[in-house]
Amino acid sequence: MVAVSTLWLPILVSAILVFIVSSIFWMVVRHHDSDWKGLPGEEGILDALRKARVPRGQYRFPWAEGKQMQTPEMKKKMAEGPAGFLTFWDRYDVPMGRNMIAWFVYLLAVSFLVAYLAGLVLAPGAAASPVFRFVAVAAILAYAAALVPRSIWWGQAWSVTWKEVFDGVVYGLVTALAFAWLWPR
Repeated sequence: MVAVSTLWLPILVSAILVFIVSSIFWMVVRHHDSDWKGLPGEEGILDALRKARVPRGQYRFPWAEGKQMQTPEMKKKMAEGPAGFLTFWDRYDVPMGRNMIAWFVYLLAVSFLVAYLAGLVLAPGAAASPVFRFVAVAAILAYAAALVPRSIWWGQAWSVTWKEVFDGVVYGLVTALAFAWLWPR
């Protein structure tokens, strides 16, 4: 068993490396550019949303709660469409600096939890191969596994999900490389 406190270097290095790789994916490779599309008739839709004074939040339409979803009226609305999910901001004021810091803290948290798991099952001085294999599986699960239900349940395009899963696999492998390299000997 390895105390997580002795794994601070692989935790930090893996978070930094994943941050760099994710930045390259989003700013250089740009394979996520096609994940979103514009709405036809966007101006009219934006005007309608402004007039409705929709507050920031997540919405499902048509809307009904619980058993109301099973009523003939709701089934008719759903069949006729349109139907969908909407994440709404009253204006786009996303603070990139704050979000980048939050992303890095998230990467540290994933690396910390992976370190904790690895420390429970791997010994000090473990060879690089078992460290890599264990950490890769744990980190890939952390970065990629939870993304699939977005296509299953929420209608996200599978092409988007597979790109996100690809990213998660790469992040997991980068994390595993850092841990295999810096595992206490």
